[in-house]
Amino acid sequence: MVDIATRVYNHKWKIDPIVRSLIDTDFYKLLMCQSVFRNRPDTQVTFSLINRSRDVPLARLIDEGELREQLDHVRSLSLTRGESTWLRGNTFYGKRQMFRPDFMEFLENLRLPPYHLERKGDQYELTFEGRWPEVMLWEIPALAILMELRSRAVLGEMGRFELQVLYARAMTRIWEKIQNLRHLDRLRIADFGTRRRHSFLWQDWCVQAMIEGLGNRFTGTSNCLIAMRRDIEAIGTNAHELPMVYAALADTDDELRQAPYRVLADWHEEHDGNLRVILPDTYGTKGFLDGAPDWLAGWTGVRIDSGDPATGAETAIRWWQERGEDPRQKLIIFSDGLDVEQINTLYTQFQDRVKVSFGWGTLLTNDFRGLVAGDGLAPFSLVCKAVAANGRPTVKLSDNPAKATGPDDEIARYRRVFGVGDQVSQQVIV
Repeated sequence: MVDIATRVYNHKWKIDPIVRSLIDTDFYKLLMCQSVFRNRPDTQVTFSLINRSRDVPLARLIDEGELREQLDHVRSLSLTRGESTWLRGNTFYGKRQMFRPDFMEFLENLRLPPYHLERKGDQYELTFEGRWPEVMLWEIPALAILMELRSRAVLGEMGRFELQVLYARAMTRIWEKIQNLRHLDRLRIADFGTRRRHSFLWQDWCVQAMIEGLGNRFTGTSNCLIAMRRDIEAIGTNAHELPMVYAALADTDDELRQAPYRVLADWHEEHDGNLRVILPDTYGTKGFLDGAPDWLAGWTGVRIDSGDPATGAETAIRWWQERGEDPRQKLIIFSDGLDVEQINTLYTQFQDRVKVSFGWGTLLTNDFRGLVAGDGLAPFSLVCKAVAANGRPTVKLSDNPAKATGPDDEIARYRRVFGVGDQVSQQVIV
């Protein structure tokens, strides 16, 4: 096992790559990229970094030259032969050849497009523009780079023994969390922590700890590179990006209202089984489900990613019941800012009513809260979102208005079109 503290202490060479592979990304990005490559390949998009935690001054913590070096390194990456073989030949979700030959040819020849970086006060403005299938693959590496450079800025001031003690404490914390989940006999939990991880090595360590500590209750990781190296399942379906861009391309209010369902109609043509999971909260869960076509009720499950998770689950259960479906045969994936206490509570509340699964993210792979003076390693809320499509702004409403993104006038329009009423704002932890 890698001695992480020593590796951190020995970061002396000019560039120690934070992102070391094009498949050091989340599995759902590749699934969505294939869908976009098939259905909307020429759509022009802009992605932008959004730091929701404005009290974290990234431009003061992270050297611009080092940031550019890391971003430039990602632009030099391409699929290795082994990575291509794994993607072409491996079985994902019980299906061989998940990725079509034409998409694999595109991916094997891909180099990520240019970026635009500018300092604005204490923050960085980082944007990516171009064809959607190419630009979308910047999201995860960009976030991973910013998160790890921030960690390195804090760790660089620590000595060898300080680092050994820090990581020993962090490892103890994670292991205690894992022990706290062992009594949940029917637990199904995956690592969703790539985008806001402490570092690649730390995420890999956390995955190994989950494998040993939870056995077959640990279902896999969203990170493709770790899944390949550790010979475990790559986990993921789809994200808010798809309905956000489809909605931005709509010409009328009626087309806008139908955009989230068009996304899933395209997805329905490509995937079955456990890949047919609805993410309903982009423009409000209740309104989405109330207007959903009947065929969506036959899908495998729902992912709850904002708002009060218990409320979201109850809404999904009622919807299935109203559509004549048995909720006990359906899957609910909880994935919003989870930690052990909430996982235990939700498991107990819903385990006998639905099939329950958890995507454990930042508080698995980046929980260093209180371990250094000033809490300088505490996780913070950093996202990289599609902000425009073919020159039109994108909007996300969410079930938590604190997560809404887009111009104010467009947010107001979307709330009207999707019939979003009063919402309860909740603190965005990660």
